[in-house]
Amino acid sequence: MFYRPAFRFVPDGTKIRFMRGRFAGLIVSAVLSLASVVLFFHPGLNMGLDFKGGVVLQVQTPQRADFPALRTALAQAGLEDAALQAVGRQGDQVLISLESRNTAAATQTAIGKAQDALAKAAPGAKILSTQAVGASVSRQLFLQGIEALGLSFVMILAYIWFRFEWQFAVGAVATLILDTTKTIGFMVITRIPFDLVTIAAILTIIGYSTNDKVVVYDRVRENLRKYKTMRLRDLIDLSINETLNRTLGTSGTVFLAALPLALFGGAALSGFAWIMLFGIVVGTSSSIFIAAPILLFLGEHRLRRTAAAAKPTPR
Repeated sequence: MFYRPAFRFVPDGTKIRFMRGRFAGLIVSAVLSLASVVLFFHPGLNMGLDFKGGVVLQVQTPQRADFPALRTALAQAGLEDAALQAVGRQGDQVLISLESRNTAAATQTAIGKAQDALAKAAPGAKILSTQAVGASVSRQLFLQGIEALGLSFVMILAYIWFRFEWQFAVGAVATLILDTTKTIGFMVITRIPFDLVTIAAILTIIGYSTNDKVVVYDRVRENLRKYKTMRLRDLIDLSINETLNRTLGTSGTVFLAALPLALFGGAALSGFAWIMLFGIVVGTSSSIFIAAPILLFLGEHRLRRTAAAAKPTPR
């Protein structure tokens, strides 16, 4: 006897005709991705300290740091761009990130304003260290981050091509590119800083979305060998319905795990968490409405011949 969970997102044996909406899904996805590319060029990403350069001050306060008071004091001092992050377990150490100024004198002026703001909001606070991030280092970090994203696409293409037929690989990578462009557009609209943390979030989304698509693709491949005369359109619908509970269950679990970080994680984690939440929704929907239709268009007259030549999987 197999264990059946008490709660299921959808009932067993659903027969939803997902492929009827394949054109609408692809058109909406293409429009959103195109709009995201336009937003990338104007107004552009909100570059974080890692890629823009600046100064990081590590500060120790006499008591537990009062973040609202610190932010208010820094804003009143003309440092609205300052980002605060808690460090340590005692709650009395704070990292204050100041964006790069045009000249060294302007940077020193900004540091002086930060010291005055600290003296006002947290009398007795001490600056433990000052670390500058130069423009050349920022540019190198930016290029390395882009290289990491590009390499991830190449490796995923090679992996899925090796595991499945080329139609699966092209469909997965094309969908991941569309997912990534939408995520970039989301970051532009929300003004989440684009830094090394958000690149890590995007790479995490790519990995999660790939796994989600492989689950559906595995079932498609199994059904290709099992139902040798079924139309590919109907077979893909069947495969999605059979994996729908697993897809929604996994996505829902990850979404609920990331939601508290987005709501209560503070400046250090909220950007990462919001990108994860957006990526989960986009990645899950794209597995059904983007990756599957692309597979249908690429493999409608090819995959069936490949499946006929393959031997049925022993059961």
